[in-house]
Amino acid sequence: MPTAQLSQRAVLKLAGRDCASFLQGQITNDINLLGPDAPLYAAQLSPQGKTLFAFILFAAPDGAILLDCDAAQAEVLARRLAMFRLRREVTIEPTSLKVFAAWGEPSPHCTDPRLAEAGARWIAESAQVSATLADWHAHRIPLGLPEADEIGTDELLWLEANGRELNGVSFTKGCYVGQENTARMHHRGKVRKALMGCRIDAVPANPTVFAGSREAGILRGTAHGGLKMLLLRKEYREQPLTCESGPVTPIIPPWLAD
Repeated sequence: MPTAQLSQRAVLKLAGRDCASFLQGQITNDINLLGPDAPLYAAQLSPQGKTLFAFILFAAPDGAILLDCDAAQAEVLARRLAMFRLRREVTIEPTSLKVFAAWGEPSPHCTDPRLAEAGARWIAESAQVSATLADWHAHRIPLGLPEADEIGTDELLWLEANGRELNGVSFTKGCYVGQENTARMHHRGKVRKALMGCRIDAVPANPTVFAGSREAGILRGTAHGGLKMLLLRKEYREQPLTCESGPVTPIIPPWLAD
């Protein structure tokens, strides 16, 4: 079973009597669904419903909540969460814990909450690894699992970043920042774009992707070998696509049914 340390991730620890209720008002998903064997995918949004931070929550044995986030964003995320803490009994601290993923075979660890095909994901001090971070990118990109640099900060709406399809939003929980626009888009069927993997021959200077002469999408984030993430208008996913460096071949993820 390939097992990789996800060194681009960091772990914050949130603890205190009001920790769960505090997060419930901050994140897109329902904190009541979080359990020892049930991690939770969620995001913190802008008032317009754009994604500021995406992360995975884990319930710690001591009652704390561990937040698996992008390492480059961890400090800023901690500061932003602290802004909304007010008088609540909540502590937010960095940790030395690490994030691991394994795929291809059954694992004793928790299943990635976004997609069963992603494999297992867990937090620990250490683990025996047999795969590289590059191997992980080669696994997750065809599944349409975005990283922070591919989502961006205050650039994509959470539903454009696959928040709904990857189990990252609840439409029945209480209010949170960005809920109104997110719910409206969902109920009106207005999500026209999706992040998905694609294959390219070379990284172009201009990230715009075309279907003939029409702008169909944009390449996002870092290339990993010949793989990259693509924000694509859904109506173009079956059409020939190109960018200035050559053809772009979308990799339709298993959850993109319509």
